[in-house]
Amino acid sequence: MKWRIEDIPVFHAVVATGGMTGASRSLGMPKSSVSKSVARLEQDLRIRLFDRNSRRVRVTREGELFFQQCQKILDQVSEADAVMTGLVGVPNGRLSVALPPAFCEEILAPRLAEFHHRYPRIELDVEATTRAIDMLADRFDIAVVVGVQESSELAQKVLIGGRLIWVTSPAYLAAHEIGDGVRALERHLMICERRYGDRTLMIKQHGHLVRFDVGPHVARINNPLAVRRAVAHGAGVSFLPEHYCVELLEEGRLVEIGKEVVFDTRAAQLTAIFPSRKLISSRARAFLDFLEEICAEPRTR
Repeated sequence: MKWRIEDIPVFHAVVATGGMTGASRSLGMPKSSVSKSVARLEQDLRIRLFDRNSRRVRVTREGELFFQQCQKILDQVSEADAVMTGLVGVPNGRLSVALPPAFCEEILAPRLAEFHHRYPRIELDVEATTRAIDMLADRFDIAVVVGVQESSELAQKVLIGGRLIWVTSPAYLAAHEIGDGVRALERHLMICERRYGDRTLMIKQHGHLVRFDVGPHVARINNPLAVRRAVAHGAGVSFLPEHYCVELLEEGRLVEIGKEVVFDTRAAQLTAIFPSRKLISSRARAFLDFLEEICAEPRTR
């Protein structure tokens, strides 16, 4: 190794605070020393970590990649220090998490007070989003994503299985003769979640595989809770993740139909993804364990 380990916290502080001045204040060291440390690191690595002008510095793509590795180093140093000082049992610090809005609202939000009570020193920062997540570029510690995940360098933990079911409201069912099979259901389909409406779905009908494409007349919404609400208020039939329908089915506000039309059992699977490293931070481990706990609780019908 041709670069100095003591330059890592300085480089990290420059990226985290957005400049040399911020890093100087954060670290309590002269700005000239910060600049010298960064310049030395670039020279040792033979890579430009920042683009500079008279007003600001901007981290380069190479700098972003190096920053991710530095974050792992500092996390491991922090964990090692916690172990040695007996603080490993007290998770603390900032934890950045990305969640689907429906999961955040339906599953996590009702239990947030409990999580805070258990881990008052964790600074939880949650972004509820439907966009594709880039763990490295977006600097999330944990993300929950929908559907089957391709194998990658990221570690994965399945939280909830992903059965999609067909539902409608009792009033709509009483007023319409829906019939059996996917083509009959399709005639009453008014709205669906966008992730399923914009691609071909493979379904099983009476044991046979059938291709299913949602027609252009069907409204797409990127939130299953909005689809659920629309259907409960008379917007025909739709297919939704079972874990978002249990309560309304038990209350009689939704009715399951079309049981002969079966989707891939993993279509709506919810999976936690996180950087695959041997020493995961105690705060990330605490949050993952909490998610696994609340997702494993029975959702009876």
